[in-house]
Amino acid sequence: MTVDELHRARQEYDALVARGLELDLTRGKPSPRQLDLANAMLEQPVGAVSAAGVDLRNYGGLEGLPELRAIFADALQVPVDQLLAAGNSSLELMHDAVVFALLGVVPGAERRWADVEGLTFLCPVPGYDRHFGICERFGIRMIPVPMTPEGPDLDVVERLVAGDPAIKGMWCVPKYSNPDGTVYSDETVRRLAAMETAAPDFRIFWDNAYAVHHLTDTETGIAGLLALAAGHGHPDRVFVFGSSSKITFAGAGVAFFGSSPANLEWWLSHTVKRSIGPDKLNQLRHVQFLRDADGLRTHMRNLADLIRPKFEAVDKILSAELGGTGLASWTSPAGGYFITLQVPPGCARAVVAKAKEAGIALTPAGASHPYGDDPDDRVIRIAPTFPELPEVEAAISAVATCVRLVAAEKAVAG
Repeated sequence: MTVDELHRARQEYDALVARGLELDLTRGKPSPRQLDLANAMLEQPVGAVSAAGVDLRNYGGLEGLPELRAIFADALQVPVDQLLAAGNSSLELMHDAVVFALLGVVPGAERRWADVEGLTFLCPVPGYDRHFGICERFGIRMIPVPMTPEGPDLDVVERLVAGDPAIKGMWCVPKYSNPDGTVYSDETVRRLAAMETAAPDFRIFWDNAYAVHHLTDTETGIAGLLALAAGHGHPDRVFVFGSSSKITFAGAGVAFFGSSPANLEWWLSHTVKRSIGPDKLNQLRHVQFLRDADGLRTHMRNLADLIRPKFEAVDKILSAELGGTGLASWTSPAGGYFITLQVPPGCARAVVAKAKEAGIALTPAGASHPYGDDPDDRVIRIAPTFPELPEVEAAISAVATCVRLVAAEKAVAG
């Protein structure tokens, strides 16, 4: 890029700063309009008795309502009797799973994970920062694994897990992955199910957060890891997580945990020490609102109608402003909550900083990698769901301006 191009980029950026914008693309939160679609849950008479005649106002029912588990079983690819419904946060369940494994002994293990020297998790990158945060909190070593269009690079994964018994876990967001929207191929899922591991107690943390979050009329499917792993002789390998947090109310949804019978027994043996049962009235609200799997599907189509225009706007603006320049590439996911923007190496942190100066809040550069360290400094996560459409359009145009300026400064500086 030339000095003249740098001068123009600085003029554009100065004009952007002068606008005094205050826009936020940091987290994948549902917008108020999305949440409004579930307001009927607050208005309908809930009652207090389950389909089996159980008084839900009282203690008990640690497994959660069977009728709610039935609504989500197909979407999460877990049999109803192997799926638990809990509180509002799947992140909480993932945190608990790690803590239970650190302090107890998971099926197939000889000792607690806390007693394993060099305890390690594999982390597909770009990935979900809150997964990495759990590992960092407990001092669990993280090994980045590159993502491919088919999912994590299984050549790397298979080599690592076969050779190191300290590798006990792997994070996966298999459908519309956070943040790049990747959908794991059937072959990737099969290899995850079949691969041999040095650790007999290796666990895949299958965070199927976007199982039903389609943006198109095509409901993309993935192979069922839990069943495949059992078929390959590894029935206890998989912990499945999901929630309704981005379906109904983000702060008052229902989270799910699914796994093998042995893992469920292990899970409940720990959970019973800290809980006498979840909020079953909230679970009943969800049953009455969603009704069944078809009701869930209809609700998700209504949500997609609100979200899709924002994703389309991001793609349209980035194409118009950065397409063909060689300055950026980005994903166009068919579902989920995020878009990954890749800028020239060494530029992501500077782009995020420039955007902040102009009033645009973005997820910190590096958040998509363990320890907040993107070695190429390229990945920026875009979360377009929460702002209204005009705000999304203004924010993405502003980000494009920042990309042009940072790229021009880097090019001229040599």
